[in-house]
Amino acid sequence: MKALILSDSHGLVEEVEAIISRHRAEVDLVLHCGDSELPEQHQALQQAIVVRGNCDASPFPDEWSETVQGVALYATHGHKYNVKMTYVTLSYRAEEVGAHIACFGHSHVATAFKENDVIYINPGSIRLPRDRKEGTYCLCERTETETIVTFYTKDGDVVEDMIYSFPL
Repeated sequence: MKALILSDSHGLVEEVEAIISRHRAEVDLVLHCGDSELPEQHQALQQAIVVRGNCDASPFPDEWSETVQGVALYATHGHKYNVKMTYVTLSYRAEEVGAHIACFGHSHVATAFKENDVIYINPGSIRLPRDRKEGTYCLCERTETETIVTFYTKDGDVVEDMIYSFPL
């Protein structure tokens, strides 16, 4: 299973389209973790699974979960779980839905970590990044032995200090 994950694009259209176009052929799904600030039917989001962020007016769902090729994925924006202060509430929800991988946004801080056998991924923001100068998104690939999360700049360059490998 391989997924493209982005979040917090805050109205950017050309950049979102370029990122999805760049990776669409190599991924099984595209997740946007909220605050696209685009209408639900916008062309840029047609190939993406989108959840609603606190800045979205469109009626996207608050969360999404599905098992893809044996991997239980969960996505939410994170504002309802107070992710700017703690990951505890989000971790409870991820465990409730049985997620192997939980994706979220809201804080604009790119990160990936594993806790209680769940991998948490925040792709950061391609428009307003925090704790980094470059806007980011990521690819997550699950193999038989590991999950690899690779972060990219919005222009498609690998962020060398943000490649994470989580053994299964």
